[in-house]
Amino acid sequence: MKTLFHHLAALSLGLSIVLAACSPAATEAPAAAAPQNSSLKVLASTSFLADIAQNVAGERARVEALLPLGTDPHAYQPVPGDVAKISQSNVLILNGVEYESFIEPILKNTEGERLQIIASTGLEVNQMEEPEEEGQEDHEHEAGDPHMWLDPTRVITYVANIRDGLSRADPDGAAVYKANAEAYTQQLNQLDAWIKEQVNSIPAERRLLVTNHEALGYFDARYGFKTVGAIIPSLSTEASPSAQQLAALVDQINSTHVPAIFIGESENPKLAQQIAEETGVKVVEDLYLETLTAGAPAATYIDMMKHNVTAIVEALK
Repeated sequence: MKTLFHHLAALSLGLSIVLAACSPAATEAPAAAAPQNSSLKVLASTSFLADIAQNVAGERARVEALLPLGTDPHAYQPVPGDVAKISQSNVLILNGVEYESFIEPILKNTEGERLQIIASTGLEVNQMEEPEEEGQEDHEHEAGDPHMWLDPTRVITYVANIRDGLSRADPDGAAVYKANAEAYTQQLNQLDAWIKEQVNSIPAERRLLVTNHEALGYFDARYGFKTVGAIIPSLSTEASPSAQQLAALVDQINSTHVPAIFIGESENPKLAQQIAEETGVKVVEDLYLETLTAGAPAATYIDMMKHNVTAIVEALK
C-alpha cells in the first residue's frame, strides 16, 4: 500500500509539472516580432522622424531614433555612442535643411557606408534672416526653416522620400513600402482635415501666436495663424535674445492682445514666464514640437500634432 501511494504521488507530481509547463502562466512573454528584413538597419535622427519612417517600413524593418526622447535637437551634444549607432546602420534618415548640424562631425568619424534619405527633399524652404553670431543683429544671413514636419501635408513628401529610399536599400520590400506609404498618407490627410476643423473654432482675429523660437512658420501658413513674435527670434533655441528684442516683444504682445505664449516642453520657460508677468498672458509650456514621448500625450507623430493643436485651440478660443 505504501508503495502504491508513492507511485501515485510521483505520478501526481509529474502531471503537475507537465500541466504547469503547458499553462499560460508558465509561458514566456512573446518577444517582439523580428523585422522581415533583419539585415536592414534603419536609423532616423529624431523620434518623430523615426515614427514617420516606421509607418512606411511597417514590419519589414525596425527604425530606431538617434536622439533620445525629450531631447531638443537644436541643443543636442553628441555622445560617443552615437558613432556606434550610425556605424551599425545602413540607412540614415535626416530631416535636412541643416536641422541635424550636430551630425556632420559624427559622420566624419563613422565607418561603413549607408544610404542617406533626406526627408525634406523637393520641398520649398522658407528663408529668414538669422544673426551671423550671437548678439550680432547687424550681421545677418539667410537660413532655411527646417520645421516642415509641423505641416502634415509636407510630411506626405517625407513619406514619399522615405518610401523611395527604403525601396532602393531593400528592393524586395518595395511593394510593402508602397502600400504602407499609401496607408499612412491617408492618415496624414485625415490629420490635416481634423486640424482645419479644430482651427475653425478659433475666431480669425485670435489666431495669433507667440512662440519660444521661430518654429511654426509652416504651421502658420497652412492653417491661417500669424506668429506675432518669438522670444528667441531665431530658427534655433541656441540663440539668445537681446534686451531690446525682449522689450519689443512685450510691446507687440500688449498691442496685439495675444492671449498666450507657446513653448515646447523641452525648452526653458524662464523668459516666457517673465514676459507673461509683464503682459498678463498665460504660458502654455507643454507643446511637443521636436520630440515624441514614451507614452501619452505624444507617443506618435500624429498624437504629437493632435496634442499641440488641442493645446493651441484651447488657449486661443
